[in-house]
Amino acid sequence: MSAPVLVIGEALVDIVGTAAKATTRNGNGKGKAIPGGFAANVAVGLARMGVPTELVARFGTDQYGDLLGAHLFGNGVQLAPGTVDPGFRTSTATATLDADGVASYQFDMTWDPPALSLRRGCPAIHTGSIATMLEPGATAIHRFLESVVDQPVTVTLDPNARPAITPDPVVAWAAVRQLAALSDLVKLSDEDCAFFRPGVSLDDIATELLGEERTQCVVITRGGEGAIGVGRDVRVEVKAPAIEVVDTVGAGDSLMAALITGLLERDLLGERRLAGLTSSELHDVVDYAVKAAAITCTRHGADPPTAAEHAARWGA
Repeated sequence: MSAPVLVIGEALVDIVGTAAKATTRNGNGKGKAIPGGFAANVAVGLARMGVPTELVARFGTDQYGDLLGAHLFGNGVQLAPGTVDPGFRTSTATATLDADGVASYQFDMTWDPPALSLRRGCPAIHTGSIATMLEPGATAIHRFLESVVDQPVTVTLDPNARPAITPDPVVAWAAVRQLAALSDLVKLSDEDCAFFRPGVSLDDIATELLGEERTQCVVITRGGEGAIGVGRDVRVEVKAPAIEVVDTVGAGDSLMAALITGLLERDLLGERRLAGLTSSELHDVVDYAVKAAAITCTRHGADPPTAAEHAARWGA
């Protein structure tokens, strides 16, 4: 590979606590500060899988920024110029866990990315979540994806419904559709779908997105039930393995990193843009990704597995 996968989006600190343990930004309460953010989690997940990865984000050199920087460097993630900004206040997300370990979030963040550019030979660009909804960064990402539409690079998107940021589902879904039109693969959760398109079946949502000329594949996760993958001429269902859930923080990001890894290993990224994706390939990639997410759910916080941990737990 001549260039790393490019991941664009938020890097922040998750302050994780139970509903009975409220936490504030200044550290009061009993929450635990854990490096996170959609893009940072995916970048770490890719790097742990052995995929060279470059992250475009923005965080400061304050206490939380130092925590993020150490985490990213320690996991082998390359940082794009401008990602570390001494004048920037590092963003946070307070993640409150319910009795089942499922997280809900409150955000304290600003999203204004550094300049975006594409390295020659980059096999994939991944973006999504708040970064594609919150201005001014959302417009910057949209323009960047428009600028590379004719380049031999695969674009993957994980919109991630965030009602606290975009409370109007109609407006949010319109934004998702615009980005999907510039993406080869779109990954959603069933919870995302329920917010964006209430009352519409998962298969119908996948069909909607595949109506875009560029979109070749849609993966929809279903929590403990696994995931479905739908392509132009293929559809697969993958069941999730039985595990004891600690929490779900970062599970979707681990799944996304493993999806990209699996596609890269099958030479389906870059100029191919998922063309010729077979049913067996899609099943194997989604299965691999679901099992990566399952490992993350057995741990506290956004802690994606390495390739070796995945193989040790589930086999080759």
